[in-house]
Amino acid sequence: MTSLIDTLNWRYATKKMDASKSVPEDKVNRILEAIRLSASSSGLQPYQVIVVKNKALREQIVPHAWNQQQIVDGSHLLVFAAWDNYTEQRINTMFDLVNEERGFTNEGWEAYRQKILAAYPPRPAEVNYEHAARQAYIGLGTALIAAAEEGVDSTPMEGFDPEKVDEILGLKEKGLRSVILLPLGYRQEEGDWLVNLKKVRRTSSEFIHIMD
Repeated sequence: MTSLIDTLNWRYATKKMDASKSVPEDKVNRILEAIRLSASSSGLQPYQVIVVKNKALREQIVPHAWNQQQIVDGSHLLVFAAWDNYTEQRINTMFDLVNEERGFTNEGWEAYRQKILAAYPPRPAEVNYEHAARQAYIGLGTALIAAAEEGVDSTPMEGFDPEKVDEILGLKEKGLRSVILLPLGYRQEEGDWLVNLKKVRRTSSEFIHIMD
């Protein structure tokens, strides 16, 4: 792959993965690090990535995800799980981390902390969850690109029962709600109806609008 555009043309939502091939841990770790470095609103990182390698757990998820076999045929399943709510503790933890890592306290940053504390915790939990879930999607976008850069196939999945996945993985007890699934693995071209089909997107002129 000679460029980012070539890499993005190579990737697609893999429909069949080769269960005999496992993604090396160093590749998975680089994908996870790329997600960790993703942007998020106010730098709060209001989601976690659960890496499910345990096949028995993944097998439990399959019937609650439209029986999509990539979940078990891939070697790793990433579950993007958003905070179920913004709390003062969660917000303060992230702001305190910034101060600790930077080694100083900034007056403007502290004023911004108070602004967020006044705005987020009073809102309904569902509003806050939906906001956090949108941040998880930013991480998903990074994951798709990072996986392709590593030559690893992936399939973003919204077709699953979040409550069942939360139950299987014990996410509710952690104050998390599953947002999207991302199996990682290697394509098995035989049996994958999508692998050789042309990638189709709207033209640049239709998709991109420039206002000079």
